[in-house]
Amino acid sequence: MARAFLVVMDSVGIGGAPDAGRFFNGAVPDTGANTLGHIAQACAGGRAEAGRSGPLRVPNLAALGLGKAVRLASKLDIGLTGPVTGRWGAATEQSPGKDTPSGHWELAGLVVPWDWTYFPDTVPAFPEDLARRAAEAAGSEGILGNCHASGTEIIARLGAEHMRSGWPICYTSADSVFQIAAHEQSFGLDRLYAMCEALAPHLHAMKVGRVIARPFTGSPEAGFTRTTNRHDYAIRPPAPVLTNWVQDAGRRVHAVGKIGDIFSMEGIDTLSKGGDAELMDHLARLVDEAEEGSLTFANFVEFDSLYGHRRDVSGYARALEWFDARIGALVERLRPGDLMVLTADHGNDPSWTGSDHTRERVPVLCAGVGAGSVGQVGFTDVAASIAAHLGVAERGPGRSFL
Repeated sequence: MARAFLVVMDSVGIGGAPDAGRFFNGAVPDTGANTLGHIAQACAGGRAEAGRSGPLRVPNLAALGLGKAVRLASKLDIGLTGPVTGRWGAATEQSPGKDTPSGHWELAGLVVPWDWTYFPDTVPAFPEDLARRAAEAAGSEGILGNCHASGTEIIARLGAEHMRSGWPICYTSADSVFQIAAHEQSFGLDRLYAMCEALAPHLHAMKVGRVIARPFTGSPEAGFTRTTNRHDYAIRPPAPVLTNWVQDAGRRVHAVGKIGDIFSMEGIDTLSKGGDAELMDHLARLVDEAEEGSLTFANFVEFDSLYGHRRDVSGYARALEWFDARIGALVERLRPGDLMVLTADHGNDPSWTGSDHTRERVPVLCAGVGAGSVGQVGFTDVAASIAAHLGVAERGPGRSFL
């Protein structure tokens, strides 16, 4: 019986979104943003030399058709050559957001049926009643932050005051999120999670996509570091998605990374978490051990969280090259009848202005189903194709490209 592996390279966009002009970083529209294309150009031009050198080296992704997918999406040649042994295409999103839930839900067959709520880039960013609710949920007299911020910057700026006062650090971004940073020891990890759980129903009713616990450790003297104990409290999908379709057919569904958070564990049997290196080990184990007929759904977040938002071109290139080497070894270990689909949920061009995601098409690279183009497809077609491969009933608007 066939197995399927859906692997999301978080934020690895390839440009060309037809509606990019409707999405912004500050006052600048996303028109022309191209995460992979601009990284490749920077590497070729000697502008991404920190910790690596020379042209972007991703031979395994190139063999699956990555270079052809970029040309299809955005007419840009990034110099990836050689024979192509996979099936490839470019996917376009319909949902009215360039955020994590929108991209993942649509890849799983559900177009987001509403507009998300975003907080204004003002100080304060949150309505007074929400700030009061947050303080009450924390058992504190108030909150710190109450603004748009980088997660690493705000704990560096407010971490010491947080430890002195016991007030949680609450902040947001250009995404539809309410983020809470707190020290694992002085504030308490369980207390942070309980605060998020208490606030999530109110924020979800406001159509804020996620409440995110952002724990950190350290001291004012040594500095502060975020830990891997992040937890997202996301709105539940309002209709069945790919994970439900597979589970309802009596098959097993394994989540790797933040997939469990994004889908609120809907249709998921097992969850493996950690940093990207640990997640790759979990994915490798599942390639070897996952049951016949199962779906493994994985997200590798560090392209986005460590390099895209921080506009670190060299770091993003290093991450792509690391991922390419590791994923190539897993493609070689697929069983006859397996399908692995590599794709992304949005862009986050590290050469772009601002620090927000960028609206882009994404690659669709398929291993295990022959070679050739699948053309321009929709995000929902990814779910339909995986359902068709597994032989389970598809209940979304997509059409299989296999």
